[in-house]
Amino acid sequence: MWKKNNAFTLIEMLVVLMIISVLIILIVPNLGKRSQDVNSKGCEALIAVVQAQVDAYYAEHHQFPTNLDALVPEYINEDQKSCNDKELSYESNSGKVRN
Repeated sequence: MWKKNNAFTLIEMLVVLMIISVLIILIVPNLGKRSQDVNSKGCEALIAVVQAQVDAYYAEHHQFPTNLDALVPEYINEDQKSCNDKELSYESNSGKVRN
């Protein structure tokens, strides 16, 4: 009598690999979009933090700082002046921080 082998056939293996490939094709583009969303939200949060420090400077000195460099030693770190390798913009007459 013929003994049946308990193993996967080549067709079964190819079907499984095809299903895994389709899942990867669907998932990978979504990961890139989520990464952009995370970076965008991170920049928004950084702008809010720097804006709060500008307001704290104004409360203490009764004037807005001339630029973001004036905040560096006491209020913010050097790396908080930029987000995603792009310098934050600052309007000294209104005290507004933007990306």
